Amino acid sequence: MPHDIRRASGQDAPALNALMHASSAYQGDYASILDGYEVTPEYVGRHQVFAAVPVLGPDFGPPQGFYSLTDAELDLLFVADTAQGTGLGAALIAHMLETARANEIPSVRVVSHPPAARFYERMGARRVGTVPPRPPKIPWARPELTFDTGVV
Repeated sequence: MPHDIRRASGQDAPALNALMHASSAYQGDYASILDGYEVTPEYVGRHQVFAAVPVLGPDFGPPQGFYSLTDAELDLLFVADTAQGTGLGAALIAHMLETARANEIPSVRVVSHPPAARFYERMGARRVGTVPPRPPKIPWARPELTFDTGVV
């Protein structure tokens, strides 16, 4: 199914939160990182947040993925469980890199959810370090990666 990646608006915040909190990647051991976390309309207004919405004829469906680029960091990237493996995550990364280039950002930092690190590496990021745990909310180390955008 084709998707349109568009700038999110504050009105998208409830749908983005629902998508984020429904993610099976953040169940069980990793659930604590999202406890109390919310994408607010103010957050969407302050940052470059883009939503991938399915094209349904002349209309669009609810977001199936989104990302947030805050300065030179990929702050959030979520793809609906039902859309994983379809290329949507790769499309969001490609769009994020285009956005970074348009903003003359030479590299984009990613502090990754541990199981997602391999996805970022497949997308071209390289591992540059490890961010130590921050108990009690984040009791595990997180891979730190970077995407080079080609901007010098």
